[in-house]
Amino acid sequence: MKRIAAAATLLLLILAVIWRFQKLTPNPDDPSVQIPAESFSNTRAFDHVRAMSVAPHYVGSRAHDSVRNYIIGELKAMGLQVETQEGYTAGDWGSLSKAVNIIATIEGSDDSREEALVLMSHYDSQPHSSHGAGDAASGVAVILEGIRAYLAQGNIPENDVIILITDAEELGLNGAELFVKKHELRQKAALVLNFEARGSGGPGYMLIETNGGNAKLIESFSDANPTHPVANSLAYSIYKLLPNDTDLTVFREDGNIDGFNFAFIDDHFDYHTALDRVERLDPATLQHQASYLMPLLYYFAQADLGNLSSSGDHVYFDFPFYRLVFFPFSWIWPMILGLFIVFLSVTIYGFSSNKLILKDIGKGSLPLLISLTVVGITGYLLWPLLLWLYPGYRDMLHGFTYNGHDYIAFIAAFALAICFYTYARFRKIPAPALLFFPLLLWFALCIILAVYLPGAGFFVIPALGTVAAYFIYLRQEKPSLFLMLFLALPAIWILGPFVKMFPIGLGLKILVASGIFTVLIFSLCLPLLLRYRWKKTLAFLFAIVAAFSFISAHFDAAFTPERPRPTSLVYLHDADSNESIWATYNKEPDEWVKGFIPTKNNKPDEGQNFSSKYGSSFTFTAPATSISLMPPDISIKKDTLISGLRHLELCVVPHRDVNRLEVLAPGLQIHSLRTNGVAYDEGYLHQRRERLFTHFITQNDYTTIEMVIDPEAEAELIFYESSYDLLRHEDLSVPERPGNSIPMPFVLNDAIIVKKKISL
Repeated sequence: MKRIAAAATLLLLILAVIWRFQKLTPNPDDPSVQIPAESFSNTRAFDHVRAMSVAPHYVGSRAHDSVRNYIIGELKAMGLQVETQEGYTAGDWGSLSKAVNIIATIEGSDDSREEALVLMSHYDSQPHSSHGAGDAASGVAVILEGIRAYLAQGNIPENDVIILITDAEELGLNGAELFVKKHELRQKAALVLNFEARGSGGPGYMLIETNGGNAKLIESFSDANPTHPVANSLAYSIYKLLPNDTDLTVFREDGNIDGFNFAFIDDHFDYHTALDRVERLDPATLQHQASYLMPLLYYFAQADLGNLSSSGDHVYFDFPFYRLVFFPFSWIWPMILGLFIVFLSVTIYGFSSNKLILKDIGKGSLPLLISLTVVGITGYLLWPLLLWLYPGYRDMLHGFTYNGHDYIAFIAAFALAICFYTYARFRKIPAPALLFFPLLLWFALCIILAVYLPGAGFFVIPALGTVAAYFIYLRQEKPSLFLMLFLALPAIWILGPFVKMFPIGLGLKILVASGIFTVLIFSLCLPLLLRYRWKKTLAFLFAIVAAFSFISAHFDAAFTPERPRPTSLVYLHDADSNESIWATYNKEPDEWVKGFIPTKNNKPDEGQNFSSKYGSSFTFTAPATSISLMPPDISIKKDTLISGLRHLELCVVPHRDVNRLEVLAPGLQIHSLRTNGVAYDEGYLHQRRERLFTHFITQNDYTTIEMVIDPEAEAELIFYESSYDLLRHEDLSVPERPGNSIPMPFVLNDAIIVKKKISL
């Protein structure tokens, strides 16, 4: 019977882990089943995504206009009045663009209410090759289908509902800034539901953005009762430390408007690439986004939006059956202290009853220390080792490879193999002595997190079951295995998803966190796992799983049409010297790139200052034959002294079809700057380094520059005017990429660049 109970609990434990991950998202609609017009249809939402992601639709492209017209047409088909808001903004990133926002309003029935709910996503894709299916046609599609279903049911909201589809999000959150700073509806906006993506699959994580406390927002979210919430306050604590922003950030920072972000982040390798297509978008992911929108739309369309502010914060996390669990930040320290007092009391009882011996506790700490050390060192060295074994990974700027899930499986299985094997070697030590150190270590971790990341305050809860088991083991030598399984479930269900979430969210360089977390979860489940006599067998089985995962990753390491290599190539022509070069950002150029840059001996001296997400610079260059390219016309319209300062006005007019103008002013102190009438704040000018600004150009528009400098300053401006037509230019004869490669994201790519300097 004991063997049957052990096998049954092990099977149930495995099923609990699998079920936890599978139930993060709802099952998508069956495309063969006709969904009533009054209900949200995932199939209809996918039709919207398909229509909007036919081609890259970055600001300034023809497809961008087509997508905008499509959205306007769909909103008008619902009987809504639609307006567009157009204007230049530069955001906090120094990226100038002309954004065209799409706005429609469903008027509320209660005229006494002055607040409105905003449903928001953006319709531009990342320049220049992303089709933008996930980021963010998915968000627009969910809103379009959600609003259609809401209106088809005959619903009339009490609050106004503003549908805001922003533009130029990818360039610097420009459309959101345009709305918050210049549209009159900004005065009514009280709460924003923003739908975003940073990949093409996985659950949509709920994140809150507020300048105050989150307590009432969390309580309202719980009252709305979404069916599959995936949310925890640690994720937002980490998010706030990262240099990532969304349109909602502008609402919070510039408008003091609260909101919810719903963003999926798995399959990160598709993000901002030519792979961001409708066929790679996970149907369950789109359904999950809808599972947030619909209940929250019903709830907040009627709720008092003027009563969402709070000074207090809640710790929150999702949990099976309970959906969202939350409690005030003020409970964190009492919970840690209270549980530690219980742990200390149980320990004193153990010593007084001679069931705990200091020598056994000392030995009992060794297996966890050994496991943490071995797994920690392996996890720390794993990513550098992978970059050495597979140099092509260095060109995947996402930091997450196509076979990244296999590496997560490897480190988790490896950690379990080490834990089972190590604890098998210490099987003669009594269970209470083996449990003491893991609990002490976990309390130390909870205290550190409470100080530096209070959003992780819920980490104390998984320790409840282990402390209870610790006490039971002091009273019973062999307690019920099923009871031990029950006490282990909080650790599995609360902490398990982090093993996968950390490297997906932060990149494979953080695989060490997955390994360490697996060991810590194992230590909290020790009351159950210590009872298994076949620990060495389990260690062997998990070692096989680890080996299989690594081998599977190896066979999927090569670049193929399904897993293409990111490559980059640009042609840079210096209009002043009439010299040209080929340049690449690839650290490991493929044969296509080597056809233009055959040697690695030439060290690049251009392009280090081009704006890119990760500060990338050219890796290799090679001389190129110069072709006839018209540089922009740069004229000085005004140059005068006013109050002891030099006021300059320049105008840059392109003489070819261009997409982008980047202007550098190295070493020049600038007192004020305006481009196309948009002023840059003093903070940006102070921290801008060499780059002055980047203009993402629409319809070959000109660029005006107004700046104030010291009269004695030696002013030199460097202009880089770029067009995304490298592969189409007849005089360069660049062949199409091989089928196993795509344009590298996050950098200026497939571009013809004309450089020109002027001295002022």
